[in-house]
Formats: sequence, structure tokens, C-alpha cells
Amino acid sequence: MNSKLVSLGLLAALGVALPARAENLEHVQRLLANRQCQQCDLHRAGLVFTNLSGVDVSRSDLSLANLNRANLQGANLQGANLQGAVLSYANLGGADLRGADLRGADLREAYLYGANLTGALLDGANLWRAIGLPENLVSVEQLYLWGLAEAQRGNFPDAIQYFNQSLSRQPDFSNAMLARGIARLQLGDEAGAMEDGRQAQQMFLAQGNIPGQQLSERFVTGIEQVLAAEERERRAQRRSNGVGNVVSALGGLASLFLRFLL
Repeated sequence: MNSKLVSLGLLAALGVALPARAENLEHVQRLLANRQCQQCDLHRAGLVFTNLSGVDVSRSDLSLANLNRANLQGANLQGANLQGAVLSYANLGGADLRGADLRGADLREAYLYGANLTGALLDGANLWRAIGLPENLVSVEQLYLWGLAEAQRGNFPDAIQYFNQSLSRQPDFSNAMLARGIARLQLGDEAGAMEDGRQAQQMFLAQGNIPGQQLSERFVTGIEQVLAAEERERRAQRRSNGVGNVVSALGGLASLFLRFLL
């Protein structure tokens, strides 16, 4: 039996941490000098902010590489192993990623317009706010969850964009409709909020979702009651104070509504 393997196995069994494999500097230097390095060992390579436009690293091992904000425009990454790689804010416009393994990769806010992702593995990849994602790569549910995440952060304009994308692909997505109404209310669009609330109410009713239908009804009724009270009292600054008054009258239910929709 191979004594080296036995030793490594014994160390692992004893809980002794093994050193992580360091980046292959020779292969990194070859890539930077020649702009190509097919089937190279670029595991854990530190390439932050590096200009790698047009490089050929097809079938190379780039697992756990740090490519944050790297320029990979037009790069050939066909068949590359990018498992766990950091590609946040990277420019991958027009890159060839056919058959690439991107499982667990961080692609937050990466630029992907024109990238060829045919056959790419994306299980567990973080695609939040990635720009230019092909529609078939992101589910309607994922767009909705991103919208909820933005709403909970107080970023209601972006939340509405995600809800719009969800609804454009699934017009009867009742949760997304009500969530968009809540986001509109937070931006002062009471009319739009009520319209979305009414539509959500009808959708929930058609789907047999009584709690959702009741919540939508309560949402719309609360807005109507406050707007009617404001009209009667003719408050001098009703528009500027309207959103706060509506939310207050609903008993702070906006956040509760969002939690219900999770």
C-alpha cells in the first residue's frame, strides 16, 4: 500500500488539518505572459482586477480562483473548472463558458451579456444581481426571492424590477403581485399598490388561497381607509406624509406582509 496515502489518511483521521494546495505560480505566469493556458492548474489563483480579456483557459482548473472584478470579456473558458471561484463584478461579456463547471461560484453582479453558458453547471452558484443573465438560467421563483431580498433591504425600485420580471413570465404569480403592491406603497404609489392588491386578491381567490386573499383584502382596505381619511381632513402635506400614514394605519403590516410572502 502507498505509505504516503496511508500517512495522509491517518492525519485526516486524527483531525490534523492538511495545508491547502497553493496556486501554481508557473501556470499563472504563463497565462499572464502568453494570454493562453489550456488545461492549466490555476486552482486558487489570485487574479483580482486582472485584465484577461480574450484569454484561452479552456479546460483549465480555476476552482476557488479569485477573479473578483477581473476582465474576462471574450475569454475562452470552455470546459473550465470554476467550482467555488469568485467572479463577483467580473466582466464575462461574450465569454465562452460552454460546459464550464460553475457550481458554487460567486457571480454576484457579474456582467454576462453575450456569454455562452450552454451546458454550464450552475448548481449553487450565486447569481444575485448578475447582469445579462439568460432568462432560462433563473427561475421565476428565484427572481421573486431576489425581489423580496431587495424589499427587505429597503431597495424598493430594484424589488419592483424583480417582481416585474417574475410577473412577465408568470402573470398569475399572486405572491409576486402582492409583494409588488407592497413595494409600490413604500414608494408612495398608493394607486398602483391598490391595483396590485386587488389583482392579487383575485388571483389568491382563484387559486383557493384564502389566507392570501384575506391578506390582500386587508392591505387594500387599509390603504383605502387612510386615503379617505386624508381626503376628509385635507391635510396640507398629505402626499409627503401619505405613505407613513398608510403604513401606520395598517399597524406596521408592510413588513408582516413581506414575511408572509416568503
